[in-house]
Amino acid sequence: MEQRIQFCLTGEGAHIAYATIGQGLPLIWPAYWVSHLEEEWKHSFFRDFFRRLAVNHTIVKYDKHGCGLSDRDRTEFSLEKEVRDLEALIDHLKLQRFALFGMSQGGPTAITYAVKYPQFVSHLILYGTWPRGNAGAPPELKASLCNLIRTSWGLGSKTLADVFVPDSGMDGLKYFTKLQRKAATGEMAALLLENEEHIDVTELLPQVTTPTLITHRKGDRACSIQGGRELAASIPNARFVLLEGIDHLPWLGDSESVLSAVEEFLGDDTVLVSKSLSENQAEKKEYKRKLIAILSADVKGYSRLMSDDEEETINTLTAYREVMFNLIKKYRGRVIDSVGDNLLAEFNSVLDAVQCSVAIQKDHKVKNDQLPENRRMKYRIGVNLGDVVEDGERIYGDGVNIAARIQGLAEGGAISISSTVYDQIENKLSLNYNYLGEQSVKNIPKPVRVYQIKMEPDDFS
Repeated sequence: MEQRIQFCLTGEGAHIAYATIGQGLPLIWPAYWVSHLEEEWKHSFFRDFFRRLAVNHTIVKYDKHGCGLSDRDRTEFSLEKEVRDLEALIDHLKLQRFALFGMSQGGPTAITYAVKYPQFVSHLILYGTWPRGNAGAPPELKASLCNLIRTSWGLGSKTLADVFVPDSGMDGLKYFTKLQRKAATGEMAALLLENEEHIDVTELLPQVTTPTLITHRKGDRACSIQGGRELAASIPNARFVLLEGIDHLPWLGDSESVLSAVEEFLGDDTVLVSKSLSENQAEKKEYKRKLIAILSADVKGYSRLMSDDEEETINTLTAYREVMFNLIKKYRGRVIDSVGDNLLAEFNSVLDAVQCSVAIQKDHKVKNDQLPENRRMKYRIGVNLGDVVEDGERIYGDGVNIAARIQGLAEGGAISISSTVYDQIENKLSLNYNYLGEQSVKNIPKPVRVYQIKMEPDDFS
């Protein structure tokens, strides 16, 4: 898949360069600090990242006014200007429903648009961003950095590369150093960096009604984890996924964890992509289909727990996760993925999957009884029997999608199961089954009949 670059005209008469790739629900990336559509696409790690997302989505990226292939003669610097340019692009494309991916400086733009036009935005994804631009580096340090950028853009771009992508090796450092100088002049880069100081969307956060995923790398030097915490604490029902790593750009470092979190949130199905080996060579993943029992789990109220006490929550999650891994192994299952509070596992036997789920919830109840009420970590578990695609390590497809969706129907400390699971275990396990009726599941054409298992109903609220 190759990107297609075109131009749209804003209300002020500026030409904005944008690129599209893929098919499906549009996923729009509001412009971040500096970018260059052609230069970024030259690098395999960048192409691989967006080609993966483009399997299920039409990706729309654009160069900010003043950068890259867009007009360079910019004089206005404000959040309102960024939102107007995004509005112009969406109007140009005549889009009615889409998801937004707000990365870095693009985060406040995405938040503002989602609050202003909630009827258009299906999902809001925020990565490595913040609600207030003046909450990062001390003003004196930022002023010195902007002065360096203006007077010596070569040295300034190298300094910023050390901040943005410190763990990406020489290839990553060279890539970002060169990209900055190609994307903008030193003066424009400094002006856009200074514009951060005037951005504050704190008051908008409680007004966000769009389903929201917040992802942040734990050691991000360009954007402190505190920004992610503030977003998670103030956006209603937001899901917060803390990622390992220190690189700011999501396509560098452990990009797989970013992609997995985004795909799960968007409900994406099978992802079968080619991984670039060189400019002219690609290796396709091998995959097979199989019928298995899928266990999907997450923590109810995880974002609140993280915002209250991140360190304690991570320590508790680690202890619970160790028990879960051991129980999954005991019941002959296999852990597929574990990002943030989410866990995905597979079993050859439906009976094993449900018995493992029951054992997990009983163990967690004992542990929760020893904790204060506001620190209890109650897992929701979904179990489904379904057909999946396996690429060697990961699994995809409707079977996984249903397990993840019915998981969200379970109360904290309970288990939701599909009718395909219930039919297999009804006469084999004496449990308290509560029929939840037929439930609509995103991307599944027919409703799914769902049951809930509560081991001790009176003990769970």
